[in-house]
Amino acid sequence: MTRIDDMPSAWDERTQLTTFLDYARDTARAKCEGVSPEHARTAPLPGSPLMTMSGVINHLRWVEYYWFQVVLLGEEDEGPWTDEDPDREMRIAVDSPLPRLLAAYADQSARYRELVARTPLDKQAQRPTRDGRHIDLRWILLHLTEETARHNGHLDILRELLDGTKGE
Repeated sequence: MTRIDDMPSAWDERTQLTTFLDYARDTARAKCEGVSPEHARTAPLPGSPLMTMSGVINHLRWVEYYWFQVVLLGEEDEGPWTDEDPDREMRIAVDSPLPRLLAAYADQSARYRELVARTPLDKQAQRPTRDGRHIDLRWILLHLTEETARHNGHLDILRELLDGTKGE
């Protein structure tokens, strides 16, 4: 697996926050290295039929879209989910090759990295959260780091069940 560094290049708050989010993103991508196309689409957990490696990567991509574009910037929500199918991003992922999903995730991460670099950490989101609070960019970065790190654990479990590869 690719070696990834979580040590920030500077100790200011922005660098620390973005370094840890990038570390979590890079870790998710690294956990998918060498997985077969069949395994990428396989859901080995009987109680979680949408939990595939492709599904997790696509979910991470769309979660970032939601928090940066819909909540922070206030854009219209054009995500794949619907009220009838709130987990659709995980369901449709099996129809795309994992390398394509990983590339889309990496490209999007690069765009959001640029957005974060030019946006104050205390910028208030344009849209409130579901409970009516207006969060700031700092909270979004922390939340996305937590979300991505949690799903990295899922990727570890999936990969070990699928082909025996153990994560770090």
